[in-house]
Amino acid sequence: MPRFFSLIIFLFIFNLSTAQNKFENPEVDPVQIQKSYEIWSVYNKKIMLSRDFTALDASSKEISKELFLDQLVNGDFIPIRLKSDASVYYYKLFKIQPKTDTSIKATINQIGFDAYKNYKMEGTVFPSFSFKDLDGNLVSNESMKGKIIVIKCWYIHCAACIKEFPQVNKLVAEYKDRKDIEFLSLAEDTPEQLKTFLARKPLSYAVIPNMKEYMNDTLDLNAFPTHFILDKEGKIKKVVSNYESLEVALEKESKL
Repeated sequence: MPRFFSLIIFLFIFNLSTAQNKFENPEVDPVQIQKSYEIWSVYNKKIMLSRDFTALDASSKEISKELFLDQLVNGDFIPIRLKSDASVYYYKLFKIQPKTDTSIKATINQIGFDAYKNYKMEGTVFPSFSFKDLDGNLVSNESMKGKIIVIKCWYIHCAACIKEFPQVNKLVAEYKDRKDIEFLSLAEDTPEQLKTFLARKPLSYAVIPNMKEYMNDTLDLNAFPTHFILDKEGKIKKVVSNYESLEVALEKESKL
């Protein structure tokens, strides 16, 4: 009997320790990553706050994603991903060190602000639209009703927007047999500029020109590229800023 109870106690302590360690293993050293802006900027490119993730505060307590993002905007924290399976995301808040470069905090505030704004758009109805693409086809809320819509917002001088062309083109090819999924892109540029550019850099999305005012004023975008996924009711299911997050989000939505 004593041996049995000893085993129970051991397993309890082991499981408790495992649960604690689960939230105590950052994939990078939170202090070392703040040594210089150059070091931080390399890691910053890997941060994907538009993903679905479990959010943890500085004491490893689980909090809402909204509160987590608010802390990045208004608090003195950096977001660090914890070690986990590739498909599972845990982000934890770590305090910004007293002597950390102020540029790091400014960058965190900005990515937090963009992620918070995008997150708050999710679940809302996408603004009304009725436009013609480069081929003269009318594209509107009504014509897209009953379909999942993937929207890429970009412009021809956005290097990050152009860099992901091969990836998003591949994504279109992967879903070519899904008649209930449409790929649209809103571009700032004129039809003439776009036709010249796309002759050299093809994009498999339907392209709608002259969308600068709509994206700036109606969608209130200040970061590019930005991708929207709309459900079949016209509601925004996900707003993401990179191809990697788009691929995951679309796979999830396409299975619903």
